[in-house]
Amino acid sequence: MTTDAVHSLTDEALVEAIVKTNDTMLFEVLYDRYATMVYNKCYGFANGVDEAKDLTQDVFLRVFVKLASFKGKSKFSTWLYAFTYNHCVNYVTRNTAKKIEKKSISSDSIENIGEEIDFTRELESMRVEQLKKVMELISPEEKMILLLKYQDNLTIKELSDVLDIGESAVKMRLKRAKEKLVRKYENYTKDGKSI
Repeated sequence: MTTDAVHSLTDEALVEAIVKTNDTMLFEVLYDRYATMVYNKCYGFANGVDEAKDLTQDVFLRVFVKLASFKGKSKFSTWLYAFTYNHCVNYVTRNTAKKIEKKSISSDSIENIGEEIDFTRELESMRVEQLKKVMELISPEEKMILLLKYQDNLTIKELSDVLDIGESAVKMRLKRAKEKLVRKYENYTKDGKSI
């Protein structure tokens, strides 16, 4: 297969070819397509550039090993988002003693969370800076599902596919994470820590 032909393959066709042949050259094409996205996600969970680079390498090593588990129920990019988040959440959970400083949560994403969560007015009035700080007070799993939904704009169906749980379970986890975020925000502002 020519270089141009390889580069013109869809993600899914590329994954299929990699699984069949175990060709690391093909995997490099996939790596080139997604290295920046994975790095940016990892950077949000890391304490600096070096740790983010290490996490990124870990993600791609694990992706290469687990590529056959991609079943095409969602787009490859969606599967990779969730895979990256899960890896980072597990990393953070294993390293709870570390102070994690999130830098990847953009102001726009935080505002999207506030705009899209219509069941609570309190969240809509949260200031972006305060919300960023409060996001650090919820569990990595809760943060992951909120970011997948409101930063990466995954649908309930896509979340169900990538997390391998039912849609009602996704809705329940989102609801609990949002409620916890609101409680933490209220406590945060009551404690006089508001900006």
